[in-house]
Amino acid sequence: MKKLSFVLLFSFVAALFWSFAPNTGGDRLIGVWEPSNGRARVKIEKIGAKYYGKIVWLKEPIDPATKKPKTDKNNPDPDLQKVPLMGYRMLKDFTYKGDDEWADGTIYDALNGSTYSCVIKMSNENTLNIRGYIGVSALGRTDVWKRLVVKK
Repeated sequence: MKKLSFVLLFSFVAALFWSFAPNTGGDRLIGVWEPSNGRARVKIEKIGAKYYGKIVWLKEPIDPATKKPKTDKNNPDPDLQKVPLMGYRMLKDFTYKGDDEWADGTIYDALNGSTYSCVIKMSNENTLNIRGYIGVSALGRTDVWKRLVVKK
């Protein structure tokens, strides 16, 4: 009986410790982030085993020309040019590789309608280095994103 009580107590303490341990896995990416230009906010979430990011806020959500919500007017696919930017999934298919890096995903740039290969590196809990590129990572550009909402 004492052995069983010890095992139960140990299990409880271990579970309690584990619940307060810092998250060092891929889910640290989850949250709301702001690109350096400040024109949008992107909510990154996990769907299945991959990470995706959608636009949840725009500095200028209304197109001044049409007085309607902004759409993906620069998309090369005419059928997608009428899709609203709010809610648009611009980060797709990222997997956590360890060492504060998510890769094998893409980023969509609504300003020019292009999709790029992308790597995300977390430099600290509140800063991401997002590198979009064509072909090889050396041929790309890095943007720094800041966390706005901490995942609960």
